[in-house]
Amino acid sequence: MPQSSAQVTAAEISRIAGVTRATVSNWRRRHEDFPTPSGGTDSSPLYDLEAVRAWLAARGHVSAATPAEELRTTLRLRAQSGGSGASEGLLLLVLAAAGRSPEELTAVMESPDADLVAQAQRDATTAADAVPGAVPVRFGAGDAAVLRALYACVRDEGGQAALGVLAERELEDSAASGAYLTPAPLADLIARLIPGSASSVLDPACGGGTLLAAAARRGARALYGQDNLPVQALRTAVSLTLTAPEAEVTVRAADSLRADAFPDLLVDAVLCNPPYGVRDWGHDELAYDPRWAYGVPPRAESELAWVQHALAHLAPGGYAALLLPPATAGRASGRRVRAELVRSGALRAVIALPVGASVPLHVGLQVWVLQRPEPGGPARKSVLFVDTAADAVTGTTAGGRGGAAVTERTRSGGRSASLDWEAITAHAVGAWQVYTRNPDAFEGEPGVAHAVGVVDLLDDVVDLTPARLVRASRAEVDPAELSAEVEAARRGLVGAARSLERAAGRERWSAAGASPREWRTATVSDLARGGALTLLRTVPEGVRSRADGDGSGRRGMRPETARAVLTGSDIMRGSIPTGDPAELPGHTAPVIAVGDVLVRAIASADGPMSRVAGEEEAGALLGLHVHLFRPDPKRLDAWFLAGFLGAEENIAGASTGSTVLTVSPGRLRVPLLPLEEQRRYGEAFRHVHALRTEARRATLLAEETARLLAGGLTGGQLLPAREAAKGDAVRGRGDDSPH
Repeated sequence: MPQSSAQVTAAEISRIAGVTRATVSNWRRRHEDFPTPSGGTDSSPLYDLEAVRAWLAARGHVSAATPAEELRTTLRLRAQSGGSGASEGLLLLVLAAAGRSPEELTAVMESPDADLVAQAQRDATTAADAVPGAVPVRFGAGDAAVLRALYACVRDEGGQAALGVLAERELEDSAASGAYLTPAPLADLIARLIPGSASSVLDPACGGGTLLAAAARRGARALYGQDNLPVQALRTAVSLTLTAPEAEVTVRAADSLRADAFPDLLVDAVLCNPPYGVRDWGHDELAYDPRWAYGVPPRAESELAWVQHALAHLAPGGYAALLLPPATAGRASGRRVRAELVRSGALRAVIALPVGASVPLHVGLQVWVLQRPEPGGPARKSVLFVDTAADAVTGTTAGGRGGAAVTERTRSGGRSASLDWEAITAHAVGAWQVYTRNPDAFEGEPGVAHAVGVVDLLDDVVDLTPARLVRASRAEVDPAELSAEVEAARRGLVGAARSLERAAGRERWSAAGASPREWRTATVSDLARGGALTLLRTVPEGVRSRADGDGSGRRGMRPETARAVLTGSDIMRGSIPTGDPAELPGHTAPVIAVGDVLVRAIASADGPMSRVAGEEEAGALLGLHVHLFRPDPKRLDAWFLAGFLGAEENIAGASTGSTVLTVSPGRLRVPLLPLEEQRRYGEAFRHVHALRTEARRATLLAEETARLLAGGLTGGQLLPAREAAKGDAVRGRGDDSPH
C-alpha cells in the first residue's frame, strides 16, 4: 500500500536492498539520482520509502528484502503512525497464522484492508484462548500494513522468524536491557547434560525459550517457563506451542525469585540462563526463604540464589544445568554456599566454556550441573571439572582433507557462531557421561577433564574454577607420547608450508581497469523460482520447505546408513564430513551430491563460508546449519556460484541477528553472467579456495606445534637439545669471537 509519508534510515535501506551500510553510502556518493534525504539530520538522514523502492527497482534490487526485513521496517513505520494493536496481539497472531496453509495466508494478504483487519482480529482472539494468561488486543485500520507484512513473514519464513522480529521490536520499545537469546548450540549442549529423558522441565528465566525448546527436542513433554518481561513470557509460550505442539506448555510473567509462579512444582530437570550481577534481587525480603537450604546467598551473589531456586524445584535425584559467570566459582562472598553445595553432593560438575559462547561475549562462562540429593542416596566423593577453552573457533583441520587433527586456541573473544560447537559439546558431554557412569573410576583427560575429590575442594577459598583444577593434572602427560605428537605436528607444518607456497604461486586474476566492474544481479530466491538452482535444507520430519520444490536430493537414506553429516564447522575448517548421523533424530536430511554448493547458515569471519561438494562429501547428509544449493550445470557454474555466495559483502547483506548472525539463503545475490564467463570466475574461485585452505592449515599447524613445544618444555615432558643450545651460543658470539 502506498505510504508516501513513510521515511526510512540508511540501515533500513541496506536491509531492503540486501546490501551493507557501506554499499548504501557508496550509492549516495556515486549516483546523482539517488533519492535526497526527506528528513532527519545530516548525520542521520531519513529517506522517502517509496522513492527509495522506486530507485532500487530500477536497478534490480526490489526483491532483496526478506519478509522478515519488511516486517521489521513496517513495524517501525507503524510506530510512527500510531498503530492501535500492541505487539502482544501480533505475537498471538503469529500462532494463528502458523496454523494456516500458504494459500490461505495469501488469500488473507490479498483481501481489502477492512477484511484483513477483521480476519486478524478473529485469529488473535482464537490464539489467545490457546495461550493461558494472554489478553487479546484489538487491531485498527492503521494496522493493515503491518498485519499484511506479518502474514507474509509467517508464510515465507515461518512463525519463528516473525516471533523474533516482534520480540526484538518490543524489547527495544520497553528499553529492556540484558534480554538476549541463548545460542541454539549452547542450549542443545546444556540440555544434553541432563541424564536420561526428563519428562518435565522448568526454566525460571526463560527469555525467548531456547532452553525449553532444546529440552522439548530431547523428549520433554511438560514445559514450564517464567520470565520477568511479559513480552518474553508470551513469546516463549507462542514459540513453544509452535515447535512442540504435543507438549504441555505453561509460561508465566513475574520475577521468579520474588514471585515464584510455581511454588509447589517439582520437575525432573531445570535449565536456566539467569541474569548476572543483579544487586536488587530481593536479598533482604527473602532472607528467611526456605529455598536457601545451602545458605543465604550474599547480596552480591544473585547467581547462587538462582542455583538454590533451581535445586528447590527438582524432584529428589533430578538434575539442573545453569549457565553462570566465572566469578560465581571463586568470589569470596559465596564461599560458604559453594562449600555446602560441594559437601552435600549437590554440585556434580563445572564446565568452562570458551570466550564468546554467549553474552557477555568477552567472558568465558561456565555451566554448573547440579543434582538434588536423594534421601539415603550414594555419597558424592568428587566433582567433575571440564575446560573446553581449547575448542574455540575451530576444532580440526585436515591436510588437504583427512590429515592430522589440529586445535586452534582462543586468542580473543569471538561470536558464538565462530566456535567449534561439535568439539565443545563432544568434550563436555563426553566427559560428563563417562563420569556419571562410574565417578570413582573416572580417569579424565589431561588438560581437559579432571575429577577432584570433595575433601580437596573444601579449603579456605573453595575455588571451583575449572581451568585451575584441570591444568593441575597436566603432569600426567607421558613425555614419549608428547614428543611423538610434537614431531607429527612439525612434519605436518613442513608439508603445509610447501603446499601453501604452491597455492600462492598461481595467478588467476588481472586488474579490472580504472573502476570496479558492475553487473546486474539476481537473488537466490529469483534463481530458484526460475529453475536455475534448487535450495535444500535439513528440516524436521513432516515439514516441507517452500524452497525445497519437489524434494529432489532426498533419497530416503536413513541416518544409520549414511557415512557422516556435513556440518558448518566442516566447511569452516575444510575437513571431510565429521558430524554424527545420530544427531539428526526426527529430521529429513538431503543427501549431498557432487557439484552441490554448500554454504554455512551461521555467518562468521573465521574460515570460508562456502565450498563445492566433491567425491568426499557425496553421500553424506546435510547438517542442520548448512544450506545446500544445487545448480543446473547448463545455467550455473558451481564454483562461480560458491564464490559469490560466500563473498563477505553478500553474506553480510543476507545475515540477521546480533549475537548469532543467521544467513537468509534467499537474499544472497548472484551476478547474471554468461556460462563461459562464469567458468572463468569459477576457476579463479577454485584457486582462491585452495589458497585459503592451505593458509589456514599452515597457520593452525604452526600454532599447534608452538603450543605443544611450549607446554612440553614448561611442563617438564620435553628438554631442550644440548647440541642446539651449544650451536646457538657459538653463533651468538659472532665470526670474530675467539674459539
